[in-house]
Amino acid sequence: MGGIPITRTPLEDVPKVVGRALDLGVNLIDTAVGYSTSEERIGIGVAGRRDEVFLATKTPARDARTARDHLEISLKRFGTDHIDIWQFHGVSSEDWKKILGPGGAMEAAKEALRAGKVGHIGASSHNFEAAEMLIASGAIETIQFPFNFVTPEAERLVKLAEEHDVGFIAMKPFAGRVLTDNVGLAIRYLLQFDNVIPIPGVEKAEEIEEIVGLAEAPKPITKAERKLMAEIKEGLGSQYCRQCEYCLPCPQGVFIPGILYLKRLYELWPQERFFSWKYVSDSVASAEGCVKCGACEERCLFRLPIREMIDENIEFYNGVAKGRAEQ
Repeated sequence: MGGIPITRTPLEDVPKVVGRALDLGVNLIDTAVGYSTSEERIGIGVAGRRDEVFLATKTPARDARTARDHLEISLKRFGTDHIDIWQFHGVSSEDWKKILGPGGAMEAAKEALRAGKVGHIGASSHNFEAAEMLIASGAIETIQFPFNFVTPEAERLVKLAEEHDVGFIAMKPFAGRVLTDNVGLAIRYLLQFDNVIPIPGVEKAEEIEEIVGLAEAPKPITKAERKLMAEIKEGLGSQYCRQCEYCLPCPQGVFIPGILYLKRLYELWPQERFFSWKYVSDSVASAEGCVKCGACEERCLFRLPIREMIDENIEFYNGVAKGRAEQ
């Protein structure tokens, strides 16, 4: 179970949602120190049942001092004395050098491992080259990467992880809510892979009931469904940002992945979180530097019309911001 949508659940319903997931046999819940109130809410949900679940969280810290601080924050929020899987969050190749370097976050992770505050060390990434390096490094036990039938190119990472005995956690199983009308197909696609653990985010008890039902009685994907998957992928192909960051660095300092994800973030998070989030405001502010040079589109592996998508997302942001101001 992924930990972002629980931030939208009414607080009084959190124990019911998390409790229902545990009742159905869900035994891994993933979140991050930066996911708003997610850790606190999950802590409330697993209270009294801590031994039934692997808790996984993440730190964006690259240095040991900040990582230590984040670990203590996460432990306090969860109300526990240990975290089962502690992951370095959103790692790029350059980040990995910092994490492994002198005074890097890996020092804090190994200390926590020896002290029993952490059970396993993992990492998440959106970048293929970084993920390949992480998997082959021998320094982590799990890799978390976007994987769904819209991004089947990640299958090669699944195979690589299996070869290196690294657990594969599939984030964005619904492609950032793009596949919410095809939940069954999205889950069944991932269930084809024995060494993949999907972490679908859930907001309501009935959502986890549907997903667990699919997992308990999986059906083979039919020829007609494979055709449908291909059609969905083709339809999204020219407008779906995978957050891989190959478009960066922008010569003008535009944070392209953040801008292209504005619509998805607005759908994922409560409004107060969205509009107060520095990640969002900084991404929007960076768009002012765009001169439409097209360097990003030349770098994009998926040939997205990035300049057009930047305009569309900024127009969307301005629209919802205006609507909020008028409320």
